[in-house]
Amino acid sequence: METTIFTVIVLIISVIIHEVAHGWAANALGDPTAKLQGRLSLNPIRHIDPVGSILIPAVLVLTNSSFLFGWAKPVPYNPYNLKNQRWGEAIVGGAGVAVNLFIAVLFAGIARYAFGAGLEDFAALASIIVLINLSLGLFNLVPIPPLDGFTVLRGLLPHKASMAMRDLEYKIQAGGIFSLVLILFLFSYFLSAPFGLLIRTVFRFLVGV
Repeated sequence: METTIFTVIVLIISVIIHEVAHGWAANALGDPTAKLQGRLSLNPIRHIDPVGSILIPAVLVLTNSSFLFGWAKPVPYNPYNLKNQRWGEAIVGGAGVAVNLFIAVLFAGIARYAFGAGLEDFAALASIIVLINLSLGLFNLVPIPPLDGFTVLRGLLPHKASMAMRDLEYKIQAGGIFSLVLILFLFSYFLSAPFGLLIRTVFRFLVGV
């Protein structure tokens, strides 16, 4: 039970850091929207989404899902305020993924050291942090809306193709939570097995166990 609670807490914190990273990147590129709305804070109350931050993570953990995922309230930003109009959205979109992967690599090094020092319990906790942030980072790289991979891809494409992808994203967003749940269902049904294998492979490479 303690491990389950720790896993859910780490997942909630990780999705919050993921969202705040988008706001940090946007602010650095000239858009203060997130800062003005108080969304650059790590205070969980400002970011928790009851479904994405608590319900979905708890269900995935309790059902021993092959991948872990969740989301916080999206941090707002105005793409037209970004100084770099060509690459700005791709940078903002990739910031959350980059932070999760950085955390995964950082705690993988800690876990390796802890395993080598015989600190098995501490190493196990560090390994959970690695697994969660790997899952979040790599899952968000999938180029389907509303995931960050779609935003990054859209930001890298020529203007005409980017606008077509933006229209598609707006249509999917119009479906609200139903669209997101449908995407998660389709992903889990068709891709959870290969994605789980990818996560385990990268995890073993990083942690060494």
